[in-house]
Amino acid sequence: MVLRGDLGAGKTTLARAIARGAGVSGAIPSPTYNLLFRYPAREGMEVVHIDLFRLEDEEEVWELGWSDLPGEDEIVLIEWPERAERLLPVPRWEIRLWEESRDARQVEVRAIGDPPGIPMPDEVA
Repeated sequence: MVLRGDLGAGKTTLARAIARGAGVSGAIPSPTYNLLFRYPAREGMEVVHIDLFRLEDEEEVWELGWSDLPGEDEIVLIEWPERAERLLPVPRWEIRLWEESRDARQVEVRAIGDPPGIPMPDEVA
């Protein structure tokens, strides 16, 4: 799942909400400086949160284990996907956020290819 939007649009906030919904507990820091964090989630799942903002060359993604993503039981959230646009996986979900006002965001969700369904809250144990 890629998260697109300008600085301050709410990408990290949304990534944290998705991780919480998947059952991640504890601190969920922004991966801006570490680039990648992994969190254990419910039912053997793992949330992988990646921030590509600091990449200088898209080829640097291979150092993050890019070729192994997503694993079978992983939810992968990628902030600043523009830094590796041609290497993004297909199929995938794309979420675009933009600031409508200081306290409001607009959200657009679209499928690229034929990604698996997004679990709804009543489907999550």
